Amino acid sequence: MSSSSHPDTRLPRRLGVGDAVLIGLGSMIGAGIFTALAPAAAAAGSGLLIGLAVAAVVAYCNATSSARLAARYPTSGGTYVYGRERLGEFWGYLAGWAFVVGKTASCAAMALTVGTYAWPGQTHAVAVAAVVALTAVNYRGVQKSALATRVIVAVVLAVLAAVVVAAFTTSAANAGHLAIGSDASVRGVLQAAGLLFFAFAGYARIATLGEEVRDPARTIPRAIPVALGITLVVYATVAVAALVTLGQHGLSSATAPLVDAVRAAGATALVPVVRVGAAVAALGSLLALVLGVSRTTLAMARDRHLPHALATVHPRFEVPHRAELAVGAAVAVLAAVVDVRGAIGFSSFGVLAYYAIANASAWTLAPGEGRPQRVIPVLGLAGCIILAVALPVSSVLSGAGVLAAGGVVYLLRRRLAPAPR
Repeated sequence: MSSSSHPDTRLPRRLGVGDAVLIGLGSMIGAGIFTALAPAAAAAGSGLLIGLAVAAVVAYCNATSSARLAARYPTSGGTYVYGRERLGEFWGYLAGWAFVVGKTASCAAMALTVGTYAWPGQTHAVAVAAVVALTAVNYRGVQKSALATRVIVAVVLAVLAAVVVAAFTTSAANAGHLAIGSDASVRGVLQAAGLLFFAFAGYARIATLGEEVRDPARTIPRAIPVALGITLVVYATVAVAALVTLGQHGLSSATAPLVDAVRAAGATALVPVVRVGAAVAALGSLLALVLGVSRTTLAMARDRHLPHALATVHPRFEVPHRAELAVGAAVAVLAAVVDVRGAIGFSSFGVLAYYAIANASAWTLAPGEGRPQRVIPVLGLAGCIILAVALPVSSVLSGAGVLAAGGVVYLLRRRLAPAPR
């Protein structure tokens, strides 16, 4: 059943290009810099910047495919909708399942990042409190979420700029740390790219807000590349700054890489500023992530792949309030018990599976439907598969197991459903 058959649960179109770009930036900027950069350096060795470039190429392909599909199908749900319309109901369901599960893990990782930087001794308690607070922000309407994101992005960019200036102006900076050595392996670079892709995937928030943007055929294709391009420039600049001050070994062993970078640069006065910036960045990512997951939950609930009670839109705040509360509750539970690095790997696998289906869906577009150049979805699909299998073995096994479990649930539901009369 198409979401278009539920006119009473439609969301109002309020967001313009600027709002959409900022929501994407709020989701992307912060996650990779403050969470994924160190484990990616440990995996890639001196090939970290190559891994970043690979992640950016795959992200660009995915962004292009997603933008064309989102303009064609401007409703909440993202690849859940695209897969269903272009490949069939099962593939749409599997994409939605991968997104909801993978991004719920991302939300937990971001909440734990808040706790790690804000109050290391009470990481899990702070993480749960952050989830509760931001769920309340989202509950009161997407315009308030967009306003909060503007403030968060501005603060984070200012903090990152201070880190870069400190790193590039210190006598401790060593450009030799950027050299590629024999420790850089193909598998290590690909694994790093998969971990860094966790950070780039925030542009999906723009596509999943397709039902809430004005003039989606124009807004979405413009907003996604702009948000991705800004994020790539920021990530590359900060990664270089961290490498020239810490070197690959120092970066890979750091628990708070940018804090260590400013210390190595002699700018110890910036340490508390960076800690606050990290917490704010993670809050921004968490804000946009919960927003996107709840919209996909809404779309799946409309089609009864999830409990239909979650498809309700609040009559006053005009948001999918039950979906938001359900997602917030699930993330709060995870944030109370999971490990942040495990959550990153698991999330990356689910998100890469989601975008593999997006690229396959984009391949089926006709020229008159805004199809991208053929090489884009082909490269995106291949890249998603390669990066997914290159992730740590535990992430691959757990991710594949959860996807398989979702497929079994779908088949059982279809088998047990009453036959149409």
